[in-house]
Amino acid sequence: MDLLRERAAHAVEEMDLPGCDPDKLDRTYAQFALVNRAVSGWRGIYLSQLRPRLRRGNPATLLDIGCGGGDVPVMLSRWAARDGFRLEITAIDPDPRASRFAAERHQDVGVTFRQATAADLLAEGSSFDVVVSNHVLHHLAENELPVFLAESARLCHGTVIHNDLRRSPAAYALFFAGALPFTGSYIRQDGLTSIRRSYTAAELQAAAPPGWNVRRRTPFRNLLILDRTAHG
Repeated sequence: MDLLRERAAHAVEEMDLPGCDPDKLDRTYAQFALVNRAVSGWRGIYLSQLRPRLRRGNPATLLDIGCGGGDVPVMLSRWAARDGFRLEITAIDPDPRASRFAAERHQDVGVTFRQATAADLLAEGSSFDVVVSNHVLHHLAENELPVFLAESARLCHGTVIHNDLRRSPAAYALFFAGALPFTGSYIRQDGLTSIRRSYTAAELQAAAPPGWNVRRRTPFRNLLILDRTAHG
């Protein structure tokens, strides 16, 4: 499919525009919870990458950068609590619309939501055991990606895990059909744009600095991982 041969780095998602419909945007954030549970693969990431790093009786800290509607950090918090671990989660997003939605929708869930950037937390001297993001990498311009990765690495003294889409014709075709029920939001149109903007595994590995490793996951996922305990 010629549409997906090269990364559509300059394509724009409607929900990122300052003047997008606020009601449609809120419905998009709400529907993210369904989409992420279905296809983002965080349950498998939690079981394989996060839970082995947690210790009972020893609280761990986690930062979610670009948390959007907040459903991913809430899922991680609940899974950790169910398994008997104390996981203190901070979830940040620079967009006031996302921060407002997350804070209002997810009250009393053991997650601290803030409107902030990674640079803000670095200025505060913050540091976390684990840093994660979901569907952030494909939003970044080429000159923004190295900065984002450097900031997330500096905020972490353990493991950094960036979970993102992996571009392919199959991913595009399946989402084109599977997202039809998500009406009244930006899910379908922006999801297709996101796939066009996303990296193949080889492209992401080439764009990442030394020490970062790409792992392909099903369905149509790239995990970009940095182990600070191994690389200092």
